[in-house]
Amino acid sequence: MAHTTMLRDLVQDPHIREELLSILNIQMATASVLAADCDDCPVEIPVVGDEQVSFLEARIDEIDASLEPLTSFVIPGGDQAVSQAHIARTVCRRCERCILKLAQDVNIQEDIIRFYNRLSDYFFVLSRKIAQINGVMQEPWKPVL
Repeated sequence: MAHTTMLRDLVQDPHIREELLSILNIQMATASVLAADCDDCPVEIPVVGDEQVSFLEARIDEIDASLEPLTSFVIPGGDQAVSQAHIARTVCRRCERCILKLAQDVNIQEDIIRFYNRLSDYFFVLSRKIAQINGVMQEPWKPVL
């Protein structure tokens, strides 16, 4: 969540800032679900479901449609907000792996796992969108063989 917050602080576009706030609210909900140590909790726990996953998938598709197709991998960076989106993406992947490991021992809502899987993809396309908005050239990766 902290990396999402930092990204939101670095982004100037009001629509993206609002979108990141929505994502932060979903991340807070997932954190409360994962932190709850009971199936029959005395307090109401937020629901994370298909609606949150569908929100991300729709945004990924919309953002991707506004970008030039990728012809190679890109080297992350070129701008602080672009770099922060990549940091959020990699931390999100690590979080997803931790949740999958936890799911081996504890019942985890499948939509939480799906949400974090899609969230990392969202951060990737968002990094490209921020680069486009900020006029940052994305450096293609040229593997050294």
